[in-house]
Amino acid sequence: MPQHEGVTYHVSSAWLRLVQGDITEMDTDAIVNAANPSLMGGGGVDGAIHRKGGSKILEECKRIRETEYPNGLPTGKAVITSGGNLKAKYVIHTVGPVWSGGSKGEPELLAEAYRNSLKLAVSRGLKSIAFPSISTGAYGYPVEKACRIALSTVKDFLEKEDKLKEVVFVLYTKHDFEVYKRAAEEILSKVT
Repeated sequence: MPQHEGVTYHVSSAWLRLVQGDITEMDTDAIVNAANPSLMGGGGVDGAIHRKGGSKILEECKRIRETEYPNGLPTGKAVITSGGNLKAKYVIHTVGPVWSGGSKGEPELLAEAYRNSLKLAVSRGLKSIAFPSISTGAYGYPVEKACRIALSTVKDFLEKEDKLKEVVFVLYTKHDFEVYKRAAEEILSKVT
């Protein structure tokens, strides 16, 4: 899928972009994988990243499971591996919440997944990061609700932390891109 024109916003000292496209094609310092707790790959974004990134990512994920998270990566936490065969140097794996109606802490867990991914990028000295829409695929989080949490969390982080220079939301479908764009028009200041 080709990258389409996006929309760019300025938040503090960083650029925040929304694009419709394939996150596995991004050449940011890191891309974020909406992983499942096993870290062993799966469907959707997770499967695509593992397929395109190759066996190096899976081997690193296995080591993380053996040494740090033998019972699986908890929801909201984030870990980092190399990018394998991807254009991005690193993959940050985070587990978003499964949607259960919103009363089981899903909004805070989703915000934590974004926050912990951003903190990990900064701790590694990275300057650019690309996110998918975490939890809105197989995990069933309504994109209209999830996008507001995603955009607000990133905006709040960038207003306090000046190390990141670019954050990109890569939305796979035109529908998700339009939903994010509408929310961003309310939450962010557009750059013309």
